Amino acid sequence: MNGRKLLGSTTSRIVGMDELSDEEIDAWHALRARNQALDSPYFHPGFAAAVHATGRPVSVVVVRDAAGAVSALLPGHREGAVLHPVGWPAADFQGPICGPGEAPSPLELLVDGLRVLTFDHLVPQKAGFEPWIVSRRSSPWMDITGGLDGYLDRVSRSGRDKMKEARRCRVRAERTHGPLRFGVDVVDDDALARLIELKRAQYVKTGSRDYFAKSAHVQLMHRLLHTRGPGFGGVLSTVHIGDRLVAAHFGIRSGHVLHWWFPVYDPAFAQLSPGWILLREVIDAAAEIGITRMDLGRGDDDYKRRAKTGETVVSQAFVSNSVTRRVMRSGRQAMTDAVKRSPLAPSLRRALHHVRGVKSSGFPRSVWT
Repeated sequence: MNGRKLLGSTTSRIVGMDELSDEEIDAWHALRARNQALDSPYFHPGFAAAVHATGRPVSVVVVRDAAGAVSALLPGHREGAVLHPVGWPAADFQGPICGPGEAPSPLELLVDGLRVLTFDHLVPQKAGFEPWIVSRRSSPWMDITGGLDGYLDRVSRSGRDKMKEARRCRVRAERTHGPLRFGVDVVDDDALARLIELKRAQYVKTGSRDYFAKSAHVQLMHRLLHTRGPGFGGVLSTVHIGDRLVAAHFGIRSGHVLHWWFPVYDPAFAQLSPGWILLREVIDAAAEIGITRMDLGRGDDDYKRRAKTGETVVSQAFVSNSVTRRVMRSGRQAMTDAVKRSPLAPSLRRALHHVRGVKSSGFPRSVWT
C-alpha cells in the first residue's frame, strides 16, 4: 500500500514497515540522532519493527523535501482512514521522526486516503501541531546520573524519604523471609510470564483495561525481551526471595534512556513495599547498564510525583482534514473529561475505556504502597 501526495515542496507516501528502503531506515536513525526530544526508545525503529513482527502491521508515512531527502517519518497502525501511533495503545511517547524544530505540517502526513491522525502522548512539536491539540498532561522522568547517590541529590525530600523507607523494607524482608536476590537486566521468559500474570490480576482488581488480553501484546513483550541490540532492547528487572518473584519491571531502553513501562509486585508481600524496593534497586544498578534517565510515563500517580526529578508535557491531538470529524472528537473529549472529574470516576472507568479505546494511563497507586 503506497501513495504520494504533493504539498508545497514536499512529497509524502505511506508504505509498510518491511517495505522501507535502507536509505529510509538510515534516515530514521539520522533524524532521531539529531533530535534529543526523540531519545525515548519508542522512537527507535527497533520498536516499530518489533511491533510489526508480532502481526500488528505498521505503516510509515515518509515525507521528502524538495531535494528528495527524507525529512520526516511517522510510523503507526492504519485502520481505514485513521492512523494510530505505533504501539498504540501502550506507546507513552508519540510523534513524527524529524530533525529538531522541523516537524512537518500535520496535513503533510495525510496521504493515500488517510484522513485522521490520533495521538494521546504526542511529544512537544513546533507550532504547526498547536491547532490540533486537545489536552496536555505531564510525563515525569528521573535523572539518575551518578546512580543512587546522584539521584538522591536531585530528588525531592519526599522521594528521598521513600528511598530510605525502601532500604528499611529490604532489611525487614531479608530478616523475615531470607536473602533477597535482584537482577537489573535478566533474560528470563518464565519471570516475564509471571510478571504478565500478576499484571493481569492487577488489571482485574483495579478495573483497568487488560492490555495483555491480546496475545499479540504478550508476544511483543517476549520479542522485546530477546531484543539485545546495542541501541535498543527490552529490560526485565526482578526481585526474588528464594525462588519466588516478589516484584518485577519490564521496560524498553535506547542508549542511556530506560522507559519504566510495566512494574508489578506480588500482593502477598504488599506490606514490604516491594515496588519501592524494586525501583531503588534499579536506580542503584542503572550505571551498570549505562542508564542515566528513566521515563515514568504520563500520569500524576503518587509514586511518580515522589520519584520524579523533572517532567515534560505530552498531548492528546487529533489531526483531520474533516471539520465534522474535528467537532465530533471535541465532543467526545469533553465527555471523557467530565467522567474523569466525576466522583464516580472509578466505577465509570470501564465505560470510559470502551469510549476512548485506549489503555489506562499510569499505574494504580496501590502498586507502590
